[in-house]
Amino acid sequence: MTAATSAATTVRDFLQHLAARETDAALALLADDVVWRNTGMPSFEGERVHAMLRDMEKRGVRFDVRFKHVATDGDVVLTDRTDVIGMGGWETSFGVRGTFEVREGRIAVWDDAFSWLELLGSGVVGIGRLLAGR
Repeated sequence: MTAATSAATTVRDFLQHLAARETDAALALLADDVVWRNTGMPSFEGERVHAMLRDMEKRGVRFDVRFKHVATDGDVVLTDRTDVIGMGGWETSFGVRGTFEVREGRIAVWDDAFSWLELLGSGVVGIGRLLAGR
């Protein structure tokens, strides 16, 4: 297995563990000093990232990922994907472009970019479906 394949596998495994609600397995793939960035939000680092992901699971937030494309350049992995987030009967899905930097087999940087407009629009659609009973 090449380093690029290994890095891509690490990223895919991480996101799939989150989707399966296997938080401890997902966290094991993050570096202790991981940095998590999302469009327009402050960066989170280290234990704060772990705490946020554990809190999401505790609150019953669902997550799913649908990969469109995954590309690697050494230890950098680029993902083009659709993320689905839900809670109770509400759900939203939106496109995400992620950049991950993998060091020594663990994710050191997790940087997601997405459109807030798309996220909000999908969220409103999710509320409509919830109210309509679908």
